[in-house]
Amino acid sequence: MNKNHCLIDALLRRPVPRTPVWFMRQAGRYLPEYRKVREQAGSFMNLCTNPELACEVTLQPLRRFRLDAAILFSDILTIPDAMGLGLSFAEGEGPRFARPLRHAADIENLPIPDPETELRYVTDAVRLIRRELAGKAPLIGFAGSPWTLATYMVEGRGSRDFKQVKKMLYDAPDLMATLLDKLSIAVADYLNAQIGAGVQAVMIFDTWGGMLTTEDYLNFSLKAAEKVRQRLQTAQAGQTVPVILFTKGGGQWLEAMAQAGFDGLGLDWTCDIRLARQRVGWQVALQGNLDPVALYASPATIRRKVGSILEGFGEGSGHVFNLGHGISPDVDPAHVEAMVEAVHELSPKFHSSM
Repeated sequence: MNKNHCLIDALLRRPVPRTPVWFMRQAGRYLPEYRKVREQAGSFMNLCTNPELACEVTLQPLRRFRLDAAILFSDILTIPDAMGLGLSFAEGEGPRFARPLRHAADIENLPIPDPETELRYVTDAVRLIRRELAGKAPLIGFAGSPWTLATYMVEGRGSRDFKQVKKMLYDAPDLMATLLDKLSIAVADYLNAQIGAGVQAVMIFDTWGGMLTTEDYLNFSLKAAEKVRQRLQTAQAGQTVPVILFTKGGGQWLEAMAQAGFDGLGLDWTCDIRLARQRVGWQVALQGNLDPVALYASPATIRRKVGSILEGFGEGSGHVFNLGHGISPDVDPAHVEAMVEAVHELSPKFHSSM
């Protein structure tokens, strides 16, 4: 049982004494202790696939800051790597696949990995992290959304225009639907394995859903994410494992996302949290949404920005404070501490009636 269950309660819209806080990429290059372990690992993938090292970097930010959750250190592209696409990371260039999906046969022959064999290093890391956390805070697991995974798998790398994956979507929508169906099963299996190993909340990162038209987002990205949600086994030993969906650039579709069965919705920094709450009411919790670049500002400015977001959400539970995207690698950790402490100091008044 967690000694700190503020995050889980907020995601399930139960009363909390203050707003919980964690942030995306909280284990990462902005911390000197992370850089030391990364150098020891030799490569990013070596770090991801070593449970002991993944555990160490997962716990590092909790030693520095008063955070309300740990998030598993891993990468969203572990699933396509386990599918045999040949993942590598070139320094300064990001991820790349040796065998991108370009033909129907590529998709038809795509295997669905067994998380406890091909991805055992992830579930081993989860078990180790839970043991080391010893109930100090809940552990969040995660996966890339089917659509976001498809963009990398078809393009073969990151992209500015996504012309290959969009061409497939437009010219061969049935083939794209087949790929997304396979990925929905793979993502759900992967998250269920993480849940079985001990994560207490899960997050689906739909990094590239926001580059779709409304019609295509609803029919492809959100529909596939909803299929994942329907397959998740979120009732565990009398506890509920909350599920968060984060679609970067997806603020215009909040109402549809709120109807899709998720417990929480992540907001990027372009969303007004006050308006977002008005639009979805109490259907879901909201997570976010400080602009990550605000962490380059002075601690006094950061505190003011934190207060503005807390004011925007207003009174009551259902808010998880976070950045609107991942932290930048050259942010000063002291500025991160200023953000975390501002949430601790300023948020209790919004829960005084709880």
